[in-house]
Amino acid sequence: MTTTADLDERLVAFINDEVSTSADPVSAHTDLLLTGAVDSLGVVRITQWLEDNYGTDVDPLEVTLENFQTVERMVAYVESKRAGGHEE
Repeated sequence: MTTTADLDERLVAFINDEVSTSADPVSAHTDLLLTGAVDSLGVVRITQWLEDNYGTDVDPLEVTLENFQTVERMVAYVESKRAGGHEE
């Protein structure tokens, strides 16, 4: 089973390598949306990556700042979905 740290590291790497529009690398704490490091297409790519790699069904209504503003929040969202709940 993938640990939270593994998900955190893999997601940061994916965003830096494939999604980020920023010249500066992002970290787990980077505000991806408000800084513009990730645009709307990037959010779609991230949600698809989470679904493909972690079996997480991402409800479009749950793609909010609370769940997708930082990698930390995305990891918490995925962990919440794995536990059977979700953040709103």
